[in-house]
Amino acid sequence: MKLSIVIPVYNESESLTQLHKEISEVVESNQYAAEIIFIDDGSKDQSWQVIKNLVQADTRIRGIRFRRNFGKAAALNAGFEAASGEIVITLDADLQDNPHEIPAFIDQMQSENLDVISGWKQVRHDPWHKVIPSRFFNAMVSYMTGVKLHDHNCGMKCYKREIFNEVILYGELHRFVPVLASAKGYRVGEKVVEHRARQFGYSKYGFTRFVKGFLDLFTVWFLTGYGQRPQHLLGTIGLIAMTLGLVILTYLAALWGGSRILYQFELCQPIHLKEHFPAIEYSIAALLLGGQFISVGVIAELVVANKNRIGKTYSIVEELNPKDNKE
Repeated sequence: MKLSIVIPVYNESESLTQLHKEISEVVESNQYAAEIIFIDDGSKDQSWQVIKNLVQADTRIRGIRFRRNFGKAAALNAGFEAASGEIVITLDADLQDNPHEIPAFIDQMQSENLDVISGWKQVRHDPWHKVIPSRFFNAMVSYMTGVKLHDHNCGMKCYKREIFNEVILYGELHRFVPVLASAKGYRVGEKVVEHRARQFGYSKYGFTRFVKGFLDLFTVWFLTGYGQRPQHLLGTIGLIAMTLGLVILTYLAALWGGSRILYQFELCQPIHLKEHFPAIEYSIAALLLGGQFISVGVIAELVVANKNRIGKTYSIVEELNPKDNKE
């Protein structure tokens, strides 16, 4: 069994040497056949130079460098495409994940016959203004997707390589790989991991992470629930809107017509539709909106029926020790 360790890097030059040392200790003590893949996501510090030095010292290391910062999902996707191991481990490069927990991940995957294991930072060394929103977000993701994990955003995860033949990452969907894999029928588990205090640098994620996370959550909810049948959602909304508009218009027409008939018998004054003009506007708008939802649903169905795989969302400027050179 070969192990691939994928590590996205963005301005982490100070931690890379120590991280490599800890990974090497784990790999050598457990006699793993392993490769270590560092993906430099457009770092502005000396991260790439450190990676180049590590590649020269250790033939197990591969380095991939992006032309600019494309984001963590793109970096992970590049690492997954480059990985040749049966099992893929992802780690953050800031030393907050402990490489010595890798054997426990592999043992749990084999003993419980799992395809994905997500880490759970049960005790976190982050400020409260990051911890509380994160817990709320994780609870919301678990509720909306049905994949019950305590820490969807943990950087330390373990995968069977085969799932990335079907799960494609883009945008900011890296935190939802277990959800996307579960939607394909893969078995997902969880493991408590140590969350170490940051030794160098600072967090690369601010408040915007939560905004993007919530938007991506709705994307994943739609993809996993209606990705292959978008008309079921859009068409349902459209039919509800059209039915509501039609019912209101029918009621107003009947009210107007009935008042005209009764007026002929001097039983009441006729009703003028201008008195109900707002209701007419809203009902017509509902009819039009419903038609638009159904039309968009039809277009979405055509896209699904004829869709192509999403292309690469990153550009590599340099690669060290690529797999082709090893063979």
